Amino acid sequence: MQLGESLRLSFSSIRANKMRSTLTMLGVIIGVAAVISMLSIGRGAKEAVESQITAMGTDLLFVRPGSISEGGVSMGGGTAVTLTYEDAMALADPANVPSAVAVAPEAMTGGQVVYMGNNVQTRVVGVTPDYEPVRNVEVATGQFISSQNLTGRARVAVLGAETAANLFGEDEPLGKVIRIMGQPFTVIGVLEEKGGMGFGSQDDMILVPLTTLQQRLAGATRYRGARGVGTITVKVAGEEMLDQATSEIQEVLRDRHNVLYDDDFTIQSQQEILDAATQMTDILTIFLGGVAAISLLVGGIGIMNIMLVSVTERTREIGIRKAMGARKRDIQVQFLAEATVLSVLGGLLGVALGAGISRMMGLVFRGAGIEPVVHLDAILLAVVFSVGVGVFFGIYPANRAAGLDPIDALRYE
Repeated sequence: MQLGESLRLSFSSIRANKMRSTLTMLGVIIGVAAVISMLSIGRGAKEAVESQITAMGTDLLFVRPGSISEGGVSMGGGTAVTLTYEDAMALADPANVPSAVAVAPEAMTGGQVVYMGNNVQTRVVGVTPDYEPVRNVEVATGQFISSQNLTGRARVAVLGAETAANLFGEDEPLGKVIRIMGQPFTVIGVLEEKGGMGFGSQDDMILVPLTTLQQRLAGATRYRGARGVGTITVKVAGEEMLDQATSEIQEVLRDRHNVLYDDDFTIQSQQEILDAATQMTDILTIFLGGVAAISLLVGGIGIMNIMLVSVTERTREIGIRKAMGARKRDIQVQFLAEATVLSVLGGLLGVALGAGISRMMGLVFRGAGIEPVVHLDAILLAVVFSVGVGVFFGIYPANRAAGLDPIDALRYE
């Protein structure tokens, strides 16, 4: 029996049992659709995270305070107050760190922000004028925080695009007075929309002068008599100078903090953050794909089950074929081809369904900055896996059919 004849018989059998074949393929359809949609969400989340991180630039170094210990257990980097505004000024001195282009210290707190009847909870970040070029933010309307605002501890605020929309809707926010943690602030600018998701979104925050935040909002946390900050971001002259800049920063801070090797600060590059985020989203994507692949295995079991029923129903047919000279291999190929056709058809329909689900999920997650991405490799993986499932779960029924004794098969009623 030729392969073409086996395929023809397979399609004839499927057409003869349309409802049963459709229900059999349903498990594979759902499995493939789940794999494609889950992988597309994982890929979309990965691209959203990478886009948000790289939007600030790839030539940045983040200097954060060290950690405190409770009961001998380190609470993690950033939990201690070991960096100060004066440290940032020392790093900004070209004589100390010649590789640095600009330095932007910042401190952050969470706060309730009110404008008339609108009330939101968001991040309030104290910054300096250098924050704008260092973090690659742009003002859509109004102006950014100036040196005069910083020196005078002015009660002015620059809103992220999302925060401005939440507070003012379609109204013009410039010149309006909002209350941050009960304190009045005048809106002087609104940032360009950058996109992003979660608590770290660059669109969901309010920027105020660092000195104002330290004195009026979060309190002036002090370290060795100086004003503490949460992060010092250093913009380097080029990516190739990141290692050199790291060494220069370490030397300056070790000297200022009187430490040799047990640093009370950490330095992390933008690339390290991107690599960590990429690794995390890759693990998430694999996990989602693995969970979805389980439904493909369930679909494969359904194919094996229905093929065993088919062998039982067509026992007499098998006996007649063997009596007419069909070899064991011919019977195996016939039933294996039928199982494979079922899985391939289910896989193709699952691809179409998965692409449609991904498109719909894109509309759902668009507000979070995630756009599901359907790649060709995900489609090929799902289809190849579905074919493999059909072949694997079709082998046993095919062997059982081929192993029937022709005399017993002819007597079967």
